[in-house]
Amino acid sequence: MIAELLPDTVASAWRRDDTEPVTLFPEEAAAVARAVVGRQREFATVRLCARLALRRLGLPETPLTPGRRGEPRWPHGVAGSMTHCAGYRAAALARTTDVLSLGIDAEPAGPLPEGVLEGVSLPGERDRLRALTARTPDVPWERLLFSAKESVFKTWYPLTRRELGFDEASVDFEPAPAGTGPHPPEHTGTFTARLLVPGPVTGHVRRDHFTGRWLVRDGVILTAIVLTR
Repeated sequence: MIAELLPDTVASAWRRDDTEPVTLFPEEAAAVARAVVGRQREFATVRLCARLALRRLGLPETPLTPGRRGEPRWPHGVAGSMTHCAGYRAAALARTTDVLSLGIDAEPAGPLPEGVLEGVSLPGERDRLRALTARTPDVPWERLLFSAKESVFKTWYPLTRRELGFDEASVDFEPAPAGTGPHPPEHTGTFTARLLVPGPVTGHVRRDHFTGRWLVRDGVILTAIVLTR
């Protein structure tokens, strides 16, 4: 499903579970040697997705070890993002000649745990979510906001190598007209994230906002941002 949110210059792959055997590179296996079995399996599956995407770009497979914040270290000349949640794993990659940075996120299409919304949202965002919920109550808007902010961070971090708080970007959603999706029942649309701190400078231009796309289908929320050159 993630490919529906991405331009043709981005290669992607996804899996619904961890049943497919995956042989990790020694460096990758060492990174999760002390993790619980479930974490090891999702780690392996999402790297399988990344390898498939690398192949689609015509690039060789390579170890994808975690960085300081757990972010994957991509090969030179590649921008990418990974995500995993209950029932979904995915990776999306592009050549840096086409894409500056990208971020994808998957979340289960259910409510956020009690008390989480206040920690990840701004008052204005909560006002907008209430209005959206009144119009379309079957979309888990609070969890969608969380997912969008995860995609914002994943796009931001490779460009800045700095943290970005949940209160440092304000997200606004634009739903597509009802019934326009090719796989009903589904909900889809776009979103804009306005950065409340100085944005990254790329090509002598400061990026003060990111735009992305979102999709809710088959129990999964997906969000994606792609900054093209």
